[in-house]
Amino acid sequence: MTLVKRQATPSRLFPGFPAVFDELFYPEWSNTSFNTPAVNIHEDNNGFTLEVAAPGLTKENFKLELNHRSLKISASRESQAEEQDEKGRYTRREFNYAAFSRSFTLPETIDTAQISAAYENGVLLVKLPKRTEARTQAPRIVEIN
Repeated sequence: MTLVKRQATPSRLFPGFPAVFDELFYPEWSNTSFNTPAVNIHEDNNGFTLEVAAPGLTKENFKLELNHRSLKISASRESQAEEQDEKGRYTRREFNYAAFSRSFTLPETIDTAQISAAYENGVLLVKLPKRTEARTQAPRIVEIN
């Protein structure tokens, strides 16, 4: 049996320490910030639908930007919680800021003038309709002269 010495991966957060310290103090499962939400993309003959799972937000939290063929979906939220004693002094005051941003490159077949969005039950629905000429036409029989 041969022993092989490994070089420890350096920490990104604590220079000079191994990367294991990153996982101890900031594990991936911790909810210290707003995670990027999952996005489902559905395509049919009429276009695409993006479903962005973002519960707890309101439609005012979202911002959709269209720049040429790039669609950027972003959201931010701020909240503040405080507790005071009977003399009006702060016993606890917490601020919470959360934000995310996702960008999508749209195909040439999308009619960018007809893009629409709605927020319902914690899901942002973005409709990306295809241009009429890009939609699949029903098969037809061509007569021979």
